[in-house]
Amino acid sequence: MESKLKVNLLRYTPDAEKLVASAAKLCYSSVGVDKIEDKLTDENTEKFLAMLMGIGHESPIEHVSFTFGVEGISRVLTHQLVRHRIGCSYSQQSQRYVKLDQFEYIIPPAIECIPEAKEKFIEAMENDQRYYDELVEILLDKHYNTYKEEGYSDKDAKRLAEKKSIEDARYVFPNACETKIVFTMNARALFNFFKHRCCNRAQWEIRELATEMVKQVKKAAPTLFKYAGPNCLNKPCPEGNMTCGKIKEIRDKFNSL
Repeated sequence: MESKLKVNLLRYTPDAEKLVASAAKLCYSSVGVDKIEDKLTDENTEKFLAMLMGIGHESPIEHVSFTFGVEGISRVLTHQLVRHRIGCSYSQQSQRYVKLDQFEYIIPPAIECIPEAKEKFIEAMENDQRYYDELVEILLDKHYNTYKEEGYSDKDAKRLAEKKSIEDARYVFPNACETKIVFTMNARALFNFFKHRCCNRAQWEIRELATEMVKQVKKAAPTLFKYAGPNCLNKPCPEGNMTCGKIKEIRDKFNSL
């Protein structure tokens, strides 16, 4: 089955690489802030930034940020994603305010490729939708009558009752439930995210997301993200006995993105 994943790099800091080079230049020079961009041609910026990233001086890259819009992902993924907290901001579609008349879901590839497993999985998803709909109706009737008794207008009673109903009925939804999210990370947070989530040992779905994000930021700031990828991309694998053993294959993959 074709992946539902959709990743859009919505915005990023204008002239990101020049800004990083300017901030770093201040660290190594006595020049004043009104002149930190002097002589920073595109060529000089690229050379200075390449040197900076080569020695691993990462604090200046916190000055630039990248905002992504993502859909076609599960709540399994977003539960992992929001664990990246430093230098990150998130806005996720709410199941409390958005009524899901027909929720979408993500089928893991290992289930998708086995007909019997896929059939059971889809059956479970359909049952969840049915139970959700039934719970919404039961709760809606109860809450509507309560609000009417409290003196609310018919319109307000219906609006409040639906909101209160779906915020409890949503508990039956599975982790497979499709969701949408907008998030912003500064470049240093992105490097950390890529190191952990591009790794072969990362869960398949968030690894797919991280790899697509690497592709897009490399187009936006190629020098800045030249070394972006899993931990083993530029040094020995840190996973010890847990290594996937495919370091050459992984390096070839990310160096060709």
